[in-house]
Amino acid sequence: MIKKLLGALALMMTCTVTLAAGGGYPLDKAPDRVNDLASLQNGAKLFVNYCLNCHSAASMRYNKLTEIGLTDQQIKESLLFTGTKTGDLMVGSISVQDGKKWFGVPPPDLSVIARAKSQGGGVTGSDYIYTYLRTFFRDTSRPTGWDNLAFPTAAMPHVLWQRQGPREMTAEVIHPVAAEGKTGHPEGEHGSFEKATTKYDAMGFATTTTEALKDYRGHGSSTYTFKALDPLRSAAYDNDVADLTSFLAWVSEPFQLKRKQIGVWVMLFLGLFLVVAMRLNHSFWKHVK
Repeated sequence: MIKKLLGALALMMTCTVTLAAGGGYPLDKAPDRVNDLASLQNGAKLFVNYCLNCHSAASMRYNKLTEIGLTDQQIKESLLFTGTKTGDLMVGSISVQDGKKWFGVPPPDLSVIARAKSQGGGVTGSDYIYTYLRTFFRDTSRPTGWDNLAFPTAAMPHVLWQRQGPREMTAEVIHPVAAEGKTGHPEGEHGSFEKATTKYDAMGFATTTTEALKDYRGHGSSTYTFKALDPLRSAAYDNDVADLTSFLAWVSEPFQLKRKQIGVWVMLFLGLFLVVAMRLNHSFWKHVK
């Protein structure tokens, strides 16, 4: 019976990984800095200065930030707006009505965004946030002047663009083209393939070129490439995004560090108990024919 339960558990874990393999734009792996207090402190500063204007983290109070090494005095001097107390919730400065009017949708509360975006199978919500904040590109056809690869047609503009610096984005899309007089064909069955290359410059203006692919036998695909025009600023931005992502992961579950420590001891206990249970099971049934 114990062997059957272990087999079923292994099958469930395999299925979870398989289901999580699907998805849209591939997510980058976010650096794990939840144990780094300096990283969390920098992330808190970025969140208050750039995110808290529109978004909220209404499940978190300012004085909870003492758990990442900040003192009450540091919180008051660096992170509080006028009239806010350390015991207050981290609420955005715009109303839901104004947010919906300006952006079309109210900016979501980010208290548990890292948990809400988790996809399982090793793909965490941190991976989504880290990728989302690093895949903005200028696009003059969008109302905000920005678009995003991880969340196409996002209503949010790139509020951190000055920290990232200018860059270009090139999209190469290979797609089937119907042969003359043919419509609704399966991919590559009645027509050839074409590669469309669209380049967005640093100001968001797009230029597109197409190229017929003769004797192409593959499938449709999309490739996106960013070119930083200020590599040093872009590298510093990636580091800031990693810190901000880690802070949002911590906000989603401030108790996670303690939970993981407890979890290690629980797993050790269960492992020892499993050995004892298996020995008892063998002892009880060894005389049964």
